[in-house]
Amino acid sequence: MEIILVLLIVALLNGAVAYIDEMLQELVPMTLYADRYMTGANGGSMVNILFDIVLGFGVSLIILKFLKKGFECYVMWTDGDPDTEPAGIVIRFVQAVAVAVCFPVLYGWMAEVTEKLINDLMAAIGTATDYDWQAWVNGISSMGLTTAIFGLIFIICYFILYFQFLMRGLEIMILRIGMPMACVGLLDNDKGIFKTYVNKFFQSTLAVVIQICLCKLGVGMMLNIGINMNVFWGMACMALAIKTPAFLRDFLVPTGGGAGGVINNVYHSVRLAGMVKGMAK
Repeated sequence: MEIILVLLIVALLNGAVAYIDEMLQELVPMTLYADRYMTGANGGSMVNILFDIVLGFGVSLIILKFLKKGFECYVMWTDGDPDTEPAGIVIRFVQAVAVAVCFPVLYGWMAEVTEKLINDLMAAIGTATDYDWQAWVNGISSMGLTTAIFGLIFIICYFILYFQFLMRGLEIMILRIGMPMACVGLLDNDKGIFKTYVNKFFQSTLAVVIQICLCKLGVGMMLNIGINMNVFWGMACMALAIKTPAFLRDFLVPTGGGAGGVINNVYHSVRLAGMVKGMAK
């Protein structure tokens, strides 16, 4: 009975191996440019068309909010301080329009940096954990039912993680399309929704980096079946990769101060340290 179960699991693994190696190679561009893998009947990308539509709507909202805030502040005197220079709101208006219009170029630069980082990390991990999928499957068939079950669980976790990558790619694609709408928040003193939106954007991108590296490390550890403990390390890497978004959510949270708050905190910390040093002298 045990031999039959092992042979059945090995047959399932053989069927999965045909897809896994190709899937691992396509993870980086698939998550950063999901639209390239979601081509329509005409072979074009939908993101550019959708972004242009949202861009027009977003810029219109930016203009309307700029006029509304200027009217309420300097004509009706019901919002803000009318004694402040209007240059501030004009600068925020130009900033909002510039970020909305130039975002595709900015995202392209960020995607190139992220892709280069992931490729370098995966190359380093691949050098340290060389493996062969087919040799791993062949080795499992001679290592008993327990190892075969762990191998099956590992493959299931891998496919779960792969679907998470698909969802992450869709999430980043939606964030890319909706950026002009988020730029409306730049007209507010506290950056409004833009601050939370950008935080979510970077959280999703960082999750991709960590998940892909953990996936690569888990595959390398799991497939080195010569060391028994590597099976558990490989399973741990895959489990943590699946939980990465929740893990990042614990500390990548927006703060009330934004970038200005961080700068102020650093300034006051340095100033306090200087005062303490002066008192010590």
